[in-house]
Amino acid sequence: MAKTRTSRPAGKPAQTGKHMLDLDRSVHREGLAAGFRTIQEIVIAARRNLSQSLWDTLSGGSDSETTLLRNRQALDSLALRQRVLVDVSSMDTSATLLGVKLPIPVFIAPVGNFLQLADPQGAVAVARAAAAYGTEVFISTAAKPDLETVAKAVSRPMLFQLYVRSDRAWVKDILLRARAAGYRAICVTADRAYYSRRERDLINNFILREGSGDPRYQASLTWDDVVWMKQLTGLPLILKGIATAEDARLAVEHGADVVYVSNHGGRQLDHAQGSIEVLPEVVEAVDGRAEVLMDGGITRGTDVVKAVALGARAVGLGKLQGWALAAAGEAGIVRMLELLEIEIRTTLGLMGVTSLAELNPSWVRPAQPVMPASVTNNYPYFEGRR
Repeated sequence: MAKTRTSRPAGKPAQTGKHMLDLDRSVHREGLAAGFRTIQEIVIAARRNLSQSLWDTLSGGSDSETTLLRNRQALDSLALRQRVLVDVSSMDTSATLLGVKLPIPVFIAPVGNFLQLADPQGAVAVARAAAAYGTEVFISTAAKPDLETVAKAVSRPMLFQLYVRSDRAWVKDILLRARAAGYRAICVTADRAYYSRRERDLINNFILREGSGDPRYQASLTWDDVVWMKQLTGLPLILKGIATAEDARLAVEHGADVVYVSNHGGRQLDHAQGSIEVLPEVVEAVDGRAEVLMDGGITRGTDVVKAVALGARAVGLGKLQGWALAAAGEAGIVRMLELLEIEIRTTLGLMGVTSLAELNPSWVRPAQPVMPASVTNNYPYFEGRR
């Protein structure tokens, strides 16, 4: 079992007033998180803590939510193969992302305005949790507090995710700010040329787009722009939102160091393919010339193993990150990652696999899903309580 990690600094002097209240809240949440024995319990706690509108904005998708459901259905349509009588007493679950070692092939995906609504510390809580566990975290343009404040909260370099809100002068300013603050790569989100119609939010009259700038700039983004961004910063370039082999090849040709397969968690183009459906053609198109990441519907250790088997270097957590934050703040995210590590180790051990390097497409087979697709269908105890 993974050892419990803690992000609470030792030896701090006693605090008073608001600081004492924050400390009390932190201690309470650490105790709460330590009691979670399953990821399902984290989701149950998140649902209890979130209003209907907040649950919907985190857990919903665009329009008919077909892409959202396909993310899960595509993962559920893969079965794992099992080999026996293999010595799995020792196991390596580590991976790397742009040269940095991760305990498991999992990172914290960029999530924007929701974070500060789930936890007063917003992106700071997320960054501290990722650092405490030892994994990578993407900090979004839309996240709060600002990118410098988040960077100062941890000693570990992070990855900056960009939404284009204005002209090149604005882009230059924010990218150079990110580089100066110590972010070690830039991630350009390419699948949001138009902001989708997220009907749960529209019906709830709960729109989180304040301060998002002029949408025409994001809509006019081209390959030439991302080449300029990489040249400007001199940092590794991650292109997020790649969903076809054609664009994967173009991404590499235009200097992408990382090709990030994503459909925005089913929150952009409706009736698109599930992310893991797209993954094999992207991996083939990239052909080892860049690292390949993926997100979309990842809620279990088995999901992670399937994605790695099909060629993902690591996978991102979006909704699961949000649920853990809502359940118990920073400590909730750390505990969620610990439980996910246990699930990954258990899955690999039962498959007869001792290292992620052994995984390849031969370890998965098409299968008939056994349950209707939903964003939480991986959690039968949670579903039974609804």
